[in-house]
This record gives sequence, C-alpha cells and structure tokens, in this order.
Amino acid sequence: MGDYSKPKNFDYNMISIGAGAGGLVTSYIGAAVKAKCALIEKHKMGGDCLNTGCVPSKAILKSAKVSKILKESSKFGVHHKGYEVNFQEVMSRVHEVIDKIEPHDSVERYSALGVDCIKGEAKILSPWEVEVNGKVITTKNITVSTGARPFVPPIPGLNDIPFVISDNLWELKELPGKFLIIGAGPIGLEMAQAFQRLGSEVTIVERSERVMSREDEDVSLEVLKHLEKDGIRVLTSTSLEKFEKKGDENIAYLKTSSGEEYLEFSCVLLAIGRRPNVKGFGLEELGVELNKNGTIKVDQYLRTSKYKNIFACGDVAGPYQLTHMAAHQAWFCAVNGLFGTFKKFKVHYQATPWATYTDPEVATVGYNELSAKEAGLEYDVTKYTLDDLDRAIAESEDYGFVKVLTVKGKDKIIGATIVGTQASTMLIEFVTAIKYDIGLNKILGTIHAYPSFGEGNKYAAGEWKRSQVKDWQMKILEKFHTWRRS
Repeated sequence: MGDYSKPKNFDYNMISIGAGAGGLVTSYIGAAVKAKCALIEKHKMGGDCLNTGCVPSKAILKSAKVSKILKESSKFGVHHKGYEVNFQEVMSRVHEVIDKIEPHDSVERYSALGVDCIKGEAKILSPWEVEVNGKVITTKNITVSTGARPFVPPIPGLNDIPFVISDNLWELKELPGKFLIIGAGPIGLEMAQAFQRLGSEVTIVERSERVMSREDEDVSLEVLKHLEKDGIRVLTSTSLEKFEKKGDENIAYLKTSSGEEYLEFSCVLLAIGRRPNVKGFGLEELGVELNKNGTIKVDQYLRTSKYKNIFACGDVAGPYQLTHMAAHQAWFCAVNGLFGTFKKFKVHYQATPWATYTDPEVATVGYNELSAKEAGLEYDVTKYTLDDLDRAIAESEDYGFVKVLTVKGKDKIIGATIVGTQASTMLIEFVTAIKYDIGLNKILGTIHAYPSFGEGNKYAAGEWKRSQVKDWQMKILEKFHTWRRS
C-alpha cells in the first residue's frame, strides 16, 4: 500500500465518509456487530436522498397527484366548485416531510447505536489515516460514500438567467409560470409532471430521440402519452444552444430536428445527470483509480484497486445511482471490511430494481429488451396490458402493462418492466422471483388477492403459459374430451 506506514493500533475499525444511504448503512452494520465506527459528514445527515432527492420529490408528487384528482373528480361522481394550489403550502409540506423522516438518519439515532458522528470535512491522508477538524484519526478500513452532485454544463448565458438544480429546487418560493426542464430522465420527468399539475406551463427539452431512453421504446411511448395528456410540451431530438436575458424575458435558443426555435421561460431546471464526488478529500493524492465515467474503480468486493482496505459504495462507485443500491453495497463494504480476513462476499446486481415515479410509474428489474439485445441473449417476451385488470378499471387507472422477459422456451425470468399506477410495488414479486429463481409457473400457481394490482403479475404469467401451449396439444385434448363423452 505505497510508502505509508501502518499504525500499530487504530482508533476505529471503520470510518465512513459521507452520511447518505451508503455511509449510514455501513456504520449501522458496523455498530450492530460491536465494531468501533465513525461517520463523517460535512453537510447534512441523510445525504441527497433525504434532503434534496427521493424524499422531497415524492412529497411534491403526492401534492401534484391530489391536484390531478381534484381536477378530474367529476368523473368519479364528485363535484366541487373549484380548488386552489397554494405553492408555498405545498413546499412547506415538503419540508415537513423531510423533518419527519430526518430522525431516522439523525446524529442522535446513530450516536445511540454507538456510532461516532463527526461533522466536518474529511481528508484521507493515508489508507489508515483521516483528518477531520484538524485532528488525525486512524482506522483499519475506510468506506467512501460521498455520493454525487447535479451536473451543470457550461451553457452560454446560464449565469444570466434563473436556474435551479435538484439541490436547490426545494428553495423555490413561487411556482414558475413557464418552467423549462432540460433532461427527460427520471428527475426531469417526475418534476415536469409535478409542476405541470401544480399549475406551471412545462416544456421538456431532451437531446435523445425519446424520453427515458434507457427503457424500451414501448415504455417511453406510454409515459410520453400521459405527459402530453397532462399538457406538458415535450421536445425530443432537441439541443439547447444558449440562454439570453432580454429585459425581463428569459430566452432559450434550441436546435430541433426541424430547425431552430426559441422559447421564453420563467425558470429552468437542469436535470441532465449527476457527477460523482471524488475530489477534495484525498483520493487524488493517494492515486485511487477512477473509471472513465469518473466513479471510483472497485472490485467485486467493493475495494479500490490500489488499497484493499478502502471501499466505496453508492453513487460515487456506481454502476447505479440508486439509494437502495447504496444501501445494498454498504452491507458488502461493512462485512468485507470488518470480516474480510476470514471470508469475503462478492457484490451482486442481478436482481436490482429501479423505478421512476411518474404517473404512470415505471419499474424495472433485471434485463429489458434493450439490455438483453446488447448482451446477446435469446429471450421470450410476455406482455399483459392493465386495461384488462379489474382493480385498474375500478380506479379508472386502466393503463400501462406488465412485461416479462424469460429464457427462450423456459419460464425462468431474466427481467420485468411494469408501467402502471403501482408499478414500483408490483415489481417486488419479480425482484424476489429473479433473486430466488422462481419461474412464471410458480407465480401463476400463487394465490393473489382480488381485486388488486398485483394480479397483473399473475395474469402476465398466465399469458406466458398460454403462449407455450401448442396447437397439436389442443387437438389431442379436444379428441380426448370427445372420446370421454361417447
């Protein structure tokens, strides 16, 4: 490990840098097995997920959903004289939700668990030494869980106009009249739908040919249909050239597939990706190797390539930027760091779910058709549309589908995508199925409550079963029953 001298004794068994999901879970596990752990955070406990990401975004989506229901209440037989969206109250509720969840990730909770929570900026001096607040502390292992930050590109004129990123979006005091959103990934689409339903006039600009470009085309089209139904203008195959301030007007200059265009806006949200936080705390000086995309290069045990006692998890390591992935990886960092001398565990990703919380939701696990083709896999596709599902019809949410990929000619599930109202919850059955090798036959043979959205999974299994029956088998059965009647 270079020329660094290893201490004879250590202050800690594990130091985690960054108190987002990765650092919290690593510290929690370490403390649970009576290891001495320190957790260093320079900003807020809970990281992006609690303070600027998952939690506030889902809170505002709920307010937007309520607004949508009120707007369309007459189709349920409920008539009212009107309603009003108070944006300040909406944002106040968002912060109340954060405050209510905050104790789960608080210094008080983790201190009570036995973790030393240190507020300050960490600096890794050697594989065993970390400096914080002017003091050097020693450790057997280090977990880097510093997360990622929104990418802000050098767009001409950007500093002259009002713009927000996911970090400071929650500081808005007034609802933007004309809200321009750059990027049609999960963050961009969720916020586009939320603000449109709350009263903004939203336009989305996306460089790719379609929204949600990492999902299959039928998924993108289904989501696009509902975005446009909400009144959102979606410009795909469009690049942003520059911004300009003209008096009181903010202008965006665009290049579309049909030519140049400009549009006025009140505020713009940049939602075009996130960059890992790898600078400013000692990794460069130690020569820790990075991947081409800027994440920390780790092995199958989540150890850095140069230092086997420095681990990384979450957004800073990849390959997924998901809170639950950071928590998943954190277990391996903790266990391999604390017990790796005796036994090491390889991280696995085969049953990784992810979801976009638009309306309808999109939830995927394993392969979709795009990734299966890239991997050169042979597969069968089974699709069940939710417009036939009783519970969906009863709730006037009869749209979307369940789509399952299986090994060619077999019921072994290699991937599933669900588009629908409760897609993220419905997906859990397929996550479990992939992890524990449960095929469609067993899902078909499992009782599902009626009426529920979960039945959609069983009916998808039924569609697969019917597709496997051959014509000659049906003819034999028909002859058999004819013989039994004679």
